[in-house]
Amino acid sequence: MRIRLDISYDGTHFRGWARQPSLRTVQGVLEDALSRIVGGSPRLIVAGRTDAGVHASGQVAHLDLDDEQEARLPRRRRDNDEGDAVAALAGRVRGVLGAYPDVTVRRTSTAPEGFDARFSAVWRRYSYRLADAATGYDPLDRLRTTTVRSALDLEAMDAAASRLIGLHDFAAYCKAREEATTIRTLLEYDWRRGDDGVLVANVRADAFCHSMVRALVGACVAVGEGRIAVDDVVAIRDARMRIPETKVLAARGLVLAEVGYPADELLASRAEQTRARRDADVADS
Repeated sequence: MRIRLDISYDGTHFRGWARQPSLRTVQGVLEDALSRIVGGSPRLIVAGRTDAGVHASGQVAHLDLDDEQEARLPRRRRDNDEGDAVAALAGRVRGVLGAYPDVTVRRTSTAPEGFDARFSAVWRRYSYRLADAATGYDPLDRLRTTTVRSALDLEAMDAAASRLIGLHDFAAYCKAREEATTIRTLLEYDWRRGDDGVLVANVRADAFCHSMVRALVGACVAVGEGRIAVDDVVAIRDARMRIPETKVLAARGLVLAEVGYPADELLASRAEQTRARRDADVADS
């Protein structure tokens, strides 16, 4: 049985998503909670591995259960079918996590045939919150908002962001990893100022390489501060080389907001296509 989990977390006190020995991670905490409920060693496959300090409101993972684990799914007296038992799992996980945890499973559901949380995804959406001199500092938002001291030119930042949209090699905006491609399709990138005065970036792509969103945000901040021109973000991208004027901003402002999937009948073919493309990338590297 494969189960889809919809997950949210405050990443402040986690060392990222992926389980690591002796470190507190989102995957480690959730798998330990699941083990207490269904037994064995549950393993979560996630849509996007977030870095240390990055938050999520729309993370997605899947979990495969064997027959013995499936038999241990929590059932209430009024639960008469498998779907009810799967749906009840989210509540049991929340109970194990306790009151006011920094991670929660919002929903559990039976995954459609062919669903793979990672490989079936067609896009991921992130948001980034940034307070500048015009916004002011709100201590209640300090764990989810990055602060810069200067006043930023929102119009210039939004113009720069729009220049980057499309299929490109984003090596200049990624932290290099062995056997990993940096070619991505950036589907949306725009900036707005919220009602609270905070600048909010909306960034959507088919996938992201390591530190890509925070590097893209850093480039637009450099534009907003007047340190580089609007068109320089494209020149940097095409040169495939980082420059000192642009920085990778802090993780605290970044949230994985949403993961997009195709229609159920296309899930399996999408997963196959994604795996084949990743294998080709490794073979060509």
